[in-house]
This record gives sequence, C-alpha cells and structure tokens, in this order.
Amino acid sequence: MTVNTPLCFKGKKILAPMVRVGTLPMRLLALDYGADIVYCEELIDIKMLQCKRVINVLETVDFVAPNDRVVFRTCERERERVVFQMGSADAERALAVAKLVESDVAGIDINMGCPKEYSTKVEDTVNLVKRIEKTGIAAIAVHGRKKEERPQHPVHCDVIKAISEAVSIPVIANGGSHDFIKEYADIETFQKATAASSVMIARAAMWNPSVFRKEGFCPLKDVMQDYIKYAVRYDNHYTNTKYCLCQMLREQLETTQGKKLHAAQSTQEICEAFEMGDFYEETTAIFEAKKASLEIKVQDEDDQMEDPDVIKMAVRFDKREYPPQITPKMYLLEWCRKEKHPQPVYETVQRPLDRLFCSVVTVAEQKYRSTLWDKSKKLAEQAAAIVCLRTLGVAEGKLCEGENHLINKRKRGDQEPLISRDHGEDLAEPSHKKANFVEETSDMNVPKMPR
Repeated sequence: MTVNTPLCFKGKKILAPMVRVGTLPMRLLALDYGADIVYCEELIDIKMLQCKRVINVLETVDFVAPNDRVVFRTCERERERVVFQMGSADAERALAVAKLVESDVAGIDINMGCPKEYSTKVEDTVNLVKRIEKTGIAAIAVHGRKKEERPQHPVHCDVIKAISEAVSIPVIANGGSHDFIKEYADIETFQKATAASSVMIARAAMWNPSVFRKEGFCPLKDVMQDYIKYAVRYDNHYTNTKYCLCQMLREQLETTQGKKLHAAQSTQEICEAFEMGDFYEETTAIFEAKKASLEIKVQDEDDQMEDPDVIKMAVRFDKREYPPQITPKMYLLEWCRKEKHPQPVYETVQRPLDRLFCSVVTVAEQKYRSTLWDKSKKLAEQAAAIVCLRTLGVAEGKLCEGENHLINKRKRGDQEPLISRDHGEDLAEPSHKKANFVEETSDMNVPKMPR
C-alpha cells in the first residue's frame, strides 16, 4: 500500500493528488462541483526550498523557482481547502517546506510508499500505520494497491478497511475510480466498503470533475468550458490544459473537436477549438490593460521613491566583460578599504509586477544605483557598484582596462586567498549588506474575469 499522512485535514470528499492534474484550475473546478478538499500535485521538498513566495497580478500566491518557473500556485479561495502534498525523506526539510507554505494552505501531506515487505503482508501494513499514528498526524490516506500494481488492478478494500478499524484517526480511502466510482452515489459505496471516514478521488474526478455534484453530472461540454475559463484566468500552461481536456474527452478524441484539441499548440488555439476564441481575446485584453496600468503605476512609484541625492546611470553588469572571479563589487570594496571608508552597503528590492531587482549602494554617505532593473539580486548589486566606480573615476576591473591587479594578487603565494594587508580580510568575501527584502504583496485589484 501507499500511504499519505496529512498533518492537518478536514472534509469528506477529496480531489486526489495527481501529477499534471492537481493544478489550480482543476482544483477550483472540483470545488465548484462540490469537493470539500483538494490536493495539489506532489512536490519535492528540495525543489520547494529553492522557491520564493510571490504575489502575482493574477491574485495568486506563487512559489517561484530560481529559473522563474512557478512550482506551486494557489489563491485565497482555496486557502482553507487545499492540502499541500510533499514528497520528502528528510524531517528537517519537510518541516522547512511546511513553514514556507503553512499560511497559504489548509494542510500538509507527506507522501510515502511503504517498503516492499509491507506491500505483501497486511498485518505488517497495519502495524506500520499504527506507528505512524503515534507521531501525531491528523489523518492517513491509503492508496489501496500494492507497490507493483497499477490502476487497472482491483483496489484492496479489505486492506483499507483493516487499517480503518485499526486506528483512531480518520482514514481516507483512495483507488476506487476503476472499480467503484462512476457517479456521485458511488462515493458512499466505496466509503462503506473500506470503512473509511473520507474518500479521495483522482481519475474519476479528472475524467469529469462534476462527479462531486449530488444532482448528477453536468454536460461534459459545460465542464470543459468551465475548466478552460479557469485555465485562461490563471495563466495555466497550455500543455497541462490540453492534457486535462484530453482526459475529459477520452473516447471522443477522434471527433472533429478532439482532433482540433490534439493539434492545438497554445492556449488561444485550445480556446478556438472549443469556440471560446472571443473569451480568450476578451480576457487577454483585460490582462494586457491591467499590466499596462501596473507598469505605469510602478513607474510612478519609482519616480516618487526617487531620492534626488542618488546618483544614477543606465548600466548593466555583463560578466563576459570581466575576468573570471573578478567583479565590480570587489573593486569597490578594495577602493573603500584603501580610502579608509566603511564597507559598501547594498539595499535591494524586487518589483512584484515583473520580479526584477534594483539595488542601491551607499559609499561614503553617497548613494548610487542603476536605472535599469535586473533579473537577479546579484546582477542588480553589481550594476550599482559599476555606477559608483564610474562616478568616482575608479577602475572597475573590465578586461578592456588592461592589467588587472586583483588577478595578480590572486596568483600571489601559490594562489593563497586574497588578503588585505591593512584589514586582514579576504577581498573575495561579499561586502556588508543591510537586510535585503523582497516585496511579496500588492494591494492592486484585478478586474473580475468574464465567466
């Protein structure tokens, strides 16, 4: 069996975690149709720890990787109803990720597969679950198949039932889409067969999220159009949107509409395949207008925040123009030491709109910055150092400046660390910085999207 251990849980009907399925549009659609709790796709702890939390103009909370890829996206509507599913084998990393997302989700779920011996002995599986229960978890989800089994194999209701009867915490049954759950009434049937307190649905909900409606299924065309609206509204990647729609169409993939969907290579083409081209154009126009308005607002705020005493230039740092391991910041630090000035102090901020950075460096009580915003904090700081060095008329270490004395110092003494004789410090060390901060919130309202 495979088990999930939610550290926090509530609700009875769940859209199960499924990679490429548990994205924001599908989760919101499931909530529309009656799901109590939704799961995100499983996300690995190491990947999440590299992310920063950003408030998007879409009114979403994004956890963004260093390469600007959105790893996890959520929103206020699902904050009390989404469970964050994490893959982890390290307690400290798991705790760190839990703290990173805890204010944006309803619960934390640790996903794990039982060791192989537990896959064949029901008694050992029950004993393992009892041990897990003692750690203080709030609930446990059981995917009722053995490690070597696949969705087409029958779900082991007897094992889930044995676990349900062996522990006092809620047990969530999963795996009934193939054998049990064809419509809403079947959810209760599966729940009784497993003696579980809750039911988690994956494939049946992916095929038609309106399976959660007590009144019965909605027409598939309406379901797909509702999904597309969320996908456009929340800028879902078209490949994921296309995959989910193909799962809904299933046997209709060979129809004219199915073939159009299969050929689609963008969100716009997907919309056109479902006669929603006008919706796409209208929604895109609203966002473009909003983006333009925000850009003006950001520029106005930049102008208002401008300190007339800050010296500015439009410069960028291009590492190709400098020798390896030599930077303008190093040159500025060395100049400050020679002139007996305090070390440079860098203050760096990030704009929520485009996630670009700007840095101001203070040297001898004078501030310097580039008017150009950069894609990383490090590049912004180097640009600020360049502005300072050029204003002072001091060499900045570029290859075109000829002999580089810092390189010569590095070669001294069998490549021993570069040491300042006066201060006994390694010039390669980063300069002193004030606490840098990243702007994560925005009070700007986003217009309502057409439904």
